[in-house]
Amino acid sequence: MIPEGASYFLSWRMAVEANNVREWRTVPSQCLSYAEAYMLGGQYDRDLDMIVDQILSYINEIVPSDDGMDAWILDVDDTCISNLFYYRGKRYGCDPFDPAGFKAWALKGGCPAIPAVLGLFKYLVRNGFKVFLITGRDQETLGQATTDNLHNQGFIGYERLIFKTAGFKGQSAAAYKSEIRRRLEKEGYRIWGNVGDQWSDLQGECLGSRAFKLPNPMYFVP
Repeated sequence: MIPEGASYFLSWRMAVEANNVREWRTVPSQCLSYAEAYMLGGQYDRDLDMIVDQILSYINEIVPSDDGMDAWILDVDDTCISNLFYYRGKRYGCDPFDPAGFKAWALKGGCPAIPAVLGLFKYLVRNGFKVFLITGRDQETLGQATTDNLHNQGFIGYERLIFKTAGFKGQSAAAYKSEIRRRLEKEGYRIWGNVGDQWSDLQGECLGSRAFKLPNPMYFVP
């Protein structure tokens, strides 16, 4: 039998991943120990592996064109690189999001790669897809630290790393990323897939043929 507290966390996580709970600011405090167990106990990694396996199965059905315009889009934070160590200090999302604290963390450039997604990224590049990394991080303050962090973790060979610039100030993540996808399609790229850990990564126009949501029960919705 599943303990009552664990049962509540499982229901909470399912509701968040299904986008039925929206605009939440903190993980319920009664979920803390179970969120920690999920993120560190192996289930999070197994969930990632299963989703990436599904993405690879989909990729293997695609025959890229010879024009080099077949593209994929990957989010950066908690998709390519992990902020788990930062969120551990925030009680796995039970404490409110701290923009200044997150910026200080990101400036250190110490986010480790998420192994399953790094493998996916390398597979895409190796098979001739153009990979665009789109992040809500600010280019002026976090551009170099993020670029170096990704490079040091093995994300080498992407087509473009796109930051949120001043022109998108005040826009939601969904509106910003939707506009970037629209611009890429206008350039002639065929977006086959879009991968992110938040629903805001996957909403709006020009999603491509498939959108894949990675698990993340810790993140607030900006």
